[in-house]
Amino acid sequence: MKKYTYTEKKDTRSGFGAGLAELADKNPDVVALCADLIGSLKMEKFIEKAPERFFQIGIAEANMIGIAAGLAIEGKIPFTGTFANFSTGRVYDQIRQSVAYSDKNVKICASHAGLTLGEDGATHQILEDIGLMKMLPGMTVINTCDYNQTKAATIAIADYEGPVYLRFGRPVIPVFTDENQTFEIGKAWIVNEGKDVTIIATGHLVWEAIKAGEILEEQGIDAEIINIHTIKPLDTEAILKSVKKTGCVVTAEEHNRLGGLGDSVAQLLITEYLAPQEYVAVNDSFGESGTPDQLMEKYGLTANDIVEAVKKVMKRK
Repeated sequence: MKKYTYTEKKDTRSGFGAGLAELADKNPDVVALCADLIGSLKMEKFIEKAPERFFQIGIAEANMIGIAAGLAIEGKIPFTGTFANFSTGRVYDQIRQSVAYSDKNVKICASHAGLTLGEDGATHQILEDIGLMKMLPGMTVINTCDYNQTKAATIAIADYEGPVYLRFGRPVIPVFTDENQTFEIGKAWIVNEGKDVTIIATGHLVWEAIKAGEILEEQGIDAEIINIHTIKPLDTEAILKSVKKTGCVVTAEEHNRLGGLGDSVAQLLITEYLAPQEYVAVNDSFGESGTPDQLMEKYGLTANDIVEAVKKVMKRK
């Protein structure tokens, strides 16, 4: 099993900010909009480089989506920024009607996703956003795993024609992917090859899956770990190839088990290749206030929870 190490921890939202700042220099059509959360979305460097291409909309998220759609009509590439809860749940009608239905080239960039937003609690945490966004026809859904991957994804989606939902988070986590990577939308990353079980993870849970793989190796279990950073379109070829080899799968995500990555994988398996599956996800509940580590532990999203799910699913083969 390949070993992954890190020398620093960074928040994925800072990866977004770094990617957006680079786009300020690379692409004059990129514009940025924010709903009164410049610091939280790390947009300061973009504003320094291209103040004429930044729009502070204020606490008016629905208006921000409408303005972004209008800018897209005029050939601009708008990146909207606010918390994931306000990027999706609060403005779902505007996204559906003004962006998805007419296939506008709007990039909806969402920070503070999942439970690890932490102490702000359930009113600000969202665990339904992947499901909401992947159900919209034509919407690409991306959930990145570390700073470097988030930066690369931010840059990549500027060149992609069509609406995109880019999801990232607040806490600092290990930076373990290549600094100079090329981000391929819709292409899974095989983190580690194995033969006994497939672990498919996304976002913050990719690092937990890597830690779980190390624990399992010590116990004689050879896990194949796949980073599904693009939940829609799903890399069905990579998933089926792996599950046909291992015979069982665990999906891991910082999201409600209903409507997330796990459900996408289950739909694929039920139609293409029947195999036992276990979910590591929030079990149909809201979150609560607490530190990211406390919440990951309480809601069963740690490396140890992945290990237990692997043992359970392997008994079902």
